[in-house]
Amino acid sequence: MNIGFLGLGTMGAPMARNLLKAGYSLRVWNRSRGPVDALAAEGAAPTASPAQAALGVDVLIAMLADDDTSRTVLCDGGALHALTRGAIVVNMATVSLDFAREMQAQCETLGLRYVAAPVLGRVNVAEAGKLNVLVAGEASVIDTVQPLFDVLGQRTWRFGDTPEQANVVKLASNFMIASAIESMSEAAALAQGHGVAGSDFLEMVTSTIFNTPAYTGYGGAISKQVFEPAGFKLALGAKDVRLALLAGEAANVPMPFASVLRDSHLDSLAHDEGQLDWAALSRVALRRAGLPRGQGEGNDES
Repeated sequence: MNIGFLGLGTMGAPMARNLLKAGYSLRVWNRSRGPVDALAAEGAAPTASPAQAALGVDVLIAMLADDDTSRTVLCDGGALHALTRGAIVVNMATVSLDFAREMQAQCETLGLRYVAAPVLGRVNVAEAGKLNVLVAGEASVIDTVQPLFDVLGQRTWRFGDTPEQANVVKLASNFMIASAIESMSEAAALAQGHGVAGSDFLEMVTSTIFNTPAYTGYGGAISKQVFEPAGFKLALGAKDVRLALLAGEAANVPMPFASVLRDSHLDSLAHDEGQLDWAALSRVALRRAGLPRGQGEGNDES
């Protein structure tokens, strides 16, 4: 199976590397050249454009930042038109439901097959090949690419025949992660406001009643107030909360918590924190309470 891989960022690069290690033939493209050259040194075929990466492949995987980037690369960049009829497009990005429908329609017009397969897991999980793959699309198409998912993840979760069903599951999951970050941030600020170190409080709750990866991972970053390098950028979290709200509106599902989260993310973005790790959302609760940041970065306020 020949594979094209578009997007070699924080998540895409280790995913592509694992496919190479598993023996797959890989054509790779990225907007910046460095990650392409690094994978080329490990055996991947470097390409200069999305269209070149798609030439002659059986499966084209996209791991891009958002709707606009995905549209620019897949459509404007000529990747879809470069594929041969019958090829499979696997979009592993977190995108809107409308974009998923748009991609499925374009693929059908071009005689291509489309699967949505966003993932759960941060970069260390991607490196270990232990992602959870959330997939939806035609069952026979998923069966064809299942060996790739087996390389990339510890489990594949199938959610239906319509690709956007996988995307709404990913948005719902990321909404829950954002809620966890916000609740830990506010609770730690509450403890700190009464003289208890926020880091001590978070160590307790993440070792006991909330001893799960989302809480321990983000809770640890909040405790240390260290948000670089970003495992998942706050700006992307803001995008996902916005997309969750749009999905809720489309189905007449009220999401009051998501509205609060949107405003907290806007506060962070207004303070130029979008490039920091998602856990930097915790700064909002501290700012609103007039509390210092604690350890890790110093207490200078931006």
